[in-house]
Order: sequence, then structure tokens, then C-alpha cells
Amino acid sequence: MIREKCIGSFLEAIEAQELGAERVELCDNLTEGGTTPSYGTIKMVVEKLNIPTFVIIRPRGGDFYYTPEEIEIMKEDIKVCKNLGVKGVVIGALNRDNTINYEAIQDMITLAKPMSVTFHKAIDELKDPVSEVKKLAKIGVNRILTSGTKETALEGKEILKKMIKEAGDEIIIIVAGKVTKENLDEISTLIPTKEYHGKKIV
Repeated sequence: MIREKCIGSFLEAIEAQELGAERVELCDNLTEGGTTPSYGTIKMVVEKLNIPTFVIIRPRGGDFYYTPEEIEIMKEDIKVCKNLGVKGVVIGALNRDNTINYEAIQDMITLAKPMSVTFHKAIDELKDPVSEVKKLAKIGVNRILTSGTKETALEGKEILKKMIKEAGDEIIIIVAGKVTKENLDEISTLIPTKEYHGKKIV
């Protein structure tokens, strides 16, 4: 089982490793749901950690509909991460009607490879996330981070289980949504997958 700790600073990254996390998702502005951290923070975390760092690529808080200029910013940030030796990026972009902006996502994946690509919780804004699982796998997404469209993994467990079944061996579903070290055993029993994500997972 991989426990991915969501972190908001260099110091939290070091702490996550010391606590035994298998991977970190590095963000800035966690109160806004996470935005892309600074160049210096990414560089230091990648240099000092022995566990993989995935970096969120998100130019601002709020919704997941981005202007063409914001998409270009995201692409530039992906290039920065690649040059710094980041293991994976965490991306997501929607159209105005809350469908996935596949054109933008495909461009980002092309730029990102061979880094691992996670599609983030923008998936939870969709009416039917289950139907998108195989489509995302097909275009080269490696993981989907989701709480099953609900606030918590436990509330979203039925949708999460459907997504995991749909994913099979093609793509990993990372279960998120108030997953903590205290409830991880319960959640992993009710919603079995390979990877779990949370701010307090270790």
C-alpha cells in the first residue's frame, strides 16, 4: 500500500518522509485546495527527499476551468518539474460544462512523459466520473485522485468502488477525502486499492 501525504512546504516534506510516507504530493496554498509551489521549493524537496515527489500543476484556486493563458502556464510548470527531476505531476482541467478538457490534458501528458501523471480531484466535479476512467487511462494518465465526488472517501465509497472496478489494471485509483492514519485501516478494508492520499495519512 502506498500512502501519499499531501504537503504544503519543504518542512512538511521532510516530516512526511520521517513519518514513513511512501510518496508526497507537493502543493502551495492548501487552504485553496493546492496550487503549484515555487521553483525553489520543488528543487529543494526533490534534492532532499528519498521518496518520490509528485507536484500539483494548478495556477490558482477556485474552479478547474482555465483560460488558454492559464493552460500555457501549466505547461511551462510541467517543463520546470521535468527539468528538476520530479517523479510525477498532478493535473486536471475541465470545460465550462464540467466535462474533462481532453485536448489540454493530452497536451500536458505529452509534455510530462516520462513523469508519472495523476488526474486530480477535478474528476469529482463530473456527473459520472466512472465513465471517464478508461478514457483517462487510454490517453496516458497513470492515476486518478478522487473521493468519489463526495467530501470524504467513506461517503463516496460506492462510486470509488465502481471506479476501482472500472480501472482494473489499466490505471490506479488513489482514494482521498479525509483519509487519516486513524481511519486508514477501515477505509482500506471498505475500499481496497493500491494507493491512499491525505494530509494526515502518516
